[in-house]
Amino acid sequence: MIKKLPIFLVLLSTVHINAVHAALFDDKEARKKILEVESTMQTQGQAANAAIAELKKNQQALEAIIKGQGLADMLNQVEAMQQEIARLKGDLELANHTIEALQQRQKDLYADTDNRIRKLETAPVANAALPPTNSDASVSQENIASTTQAETTKSEAQTAKNTQETEALEIAHNLSKSAKHKEAFAAYDKFLKEYPNSALVDEAKYGLGYSQYSLKNYKSAIATQQKLIDAHPESPKVPEALMSMGNSQVQLGLIPGAKKSYRTLIEKFPQSELVPTAQKRLKLLESIK
Repeated sequence: MIKKLPIFLVLLSTVHINAVHAALFDDKEARKKILEVESTMQTQGQAANAAIAELKKNQQALEAIIKGQGLADMLNQVEAMQQEIARLKGDLELANHTIEALQQRQKDLYADTDNRIRKLETAPVANAALPPTNSDASVSQENIASTTQAETTKSEAQTAKNTQETEALEIAHNLSKSAKHKEAFAAYDKFLKEYPNSALVDEAKYGLGYSQYSLKNYKSAIATQQKLIDAHPESPKVPEALMSMGNSQVQLGLIPGAKKSYRTLIEKFPQSELVPTAQKRLKLLESIK
């Protein structure tokens, strides 16, 4: 027969088994918790390292911007688009100027012709009391013919000169559009020397300054655009000249001067198409401490 164990032995055995199980369970849970803590600490460490690397990267980018290089690269991307818009706008202004000049010359010719006709019509009435002799009539007609011919010749000469100026400036513009900046610079410089009193001088000066900027001669570009602003304050090219000055100053790291140029453009020419671009660049510059 199977002997029955005493009850206290059975209870003692049960308690021992439960204690072993509890110990094993606690050990597994402890290991699991340790692994979880290690994993969490490792994840947090990786995140901290990534944050430190990002801060270093941002610091390097900020330092590059402060030196003018990173900012210059950002502005150059916008500048490429702005240059194309400026060229198209310049072509349109030149075409409008040419049309206005031709219309004005046509009006002047009509008025001059009308005056000469009126003089011819009223001449006999004024001399009705004393009919001219044949010699007087001949001299009078010769004088009228001579005056008319001189006026016509003068008008034609002026028209030809204006046409030459327009064509010369158009050649310079086309060279600039083709990115032949050295040739464009020479063409603008030649125009200014040959036609210093032309109505198109302001456009030529802007083109000269733009060519200097494209050739990375930033100091000369700033000086040229400043001359345009000083000599032709009412010119429609002044906003573009201010924008060009600001861009050149950024390239040279002259941040205070660039801010001033952009701010002047925004304040004095609020209706200009260049104002939104100037505002963005000014905001970016002002964010640099």
